[in-house]
Amino acid sequence: MSISKRLEEARQAYAAGDASASAQAHSAAKIAAAAREEHGPASSQYIGNLVYGGLDGIITTFAVVSGVAGAQLASGIVLILGLANLFGDGFSMAIGAYLSSKSEKEYYNRERQREAWEVEHFPEGEKQELLELYRAQGYPDEDAQKLVEIKTRDKDRWLDTMMMEELGLMQDDRNPRTEAWMTFAAFVVAGALPLLAYVADWIFPFTLAPQTAFFISLGLSALALFGLGAAKVLVTQRNALRSGLEMLLVGGLAAGVAYVIGALLKGLGGG
Repeated sequence: MSISKRLEEARQAYAAGDASASAQAHSAAKIAAAAREEHGPASSQYIGNLVYGGLDGIITTFAVVSGVAGAQLASGIVLILGLANLFGDGFSMAIGAYLSSKSEKEYYNRERQREAWEVEHFPEGEKQELLELYRAQGYPDEDAQKLVEIKTRDKDRWLDTMMMEELGLMQDDRNPRTEAWMTFAAFVVAGALPLLAYVADWIFPFTLAPQTAFFISLGLSALALFGLGAAKVLVTQRNALRSGLEMLLVGGLAAGVAYVIGALLKGLGGG
């Protein structure tokens, strides 16, 4: 059993008020077994990028579709604006994810280098800082002294502790490039769903009425929004049904606003 599975068992037991199941999840054997196993595949670190990238892709693309539908413009306009938004915004989000992750890593590494220099040149001062931090957390002096002694025996552990206790920083093992690609892929794949009816009508001329294509897009977008909203619980650990409905509502509001604006300005597009 992995750590994540054991934690999920503990969460479910707590939510159900099952003290017996909670005790089993906290048994020494299960804790030891989970600690020996890996936390999970590397891809699981990027679930947040996939979920949030996909949600943004659906919402922004369907907002474009709704705006064009509200303005009663030709289906070809939906494809032009939709695809331009899909790849333009997807690329922008990917760059943003890359730069944000890269900046956080650079900041962490810079602060860790500073802490390493201070530990090397002012070890007693750093120990005193750690001691005061533990005192501020409510540890008695004797316990705080023992903690400092234990934490400072190994330099790497000492640095990890200073980064966490003093600066509130934890190392992020995710690769910025992978985060960018995951975000872009999720945005494009999920964001393409509202355009499927229009793309299909373009490739295989079904001569769909604009209203029909819009309702197909609406249905696909609603299903995708609910599904990804429910999948968001992999990150937030919230109720899947509530999360799905919440995201469906948010996406619906965004699309509604875009539709109304399009309807109000339809004269500008010749609609």
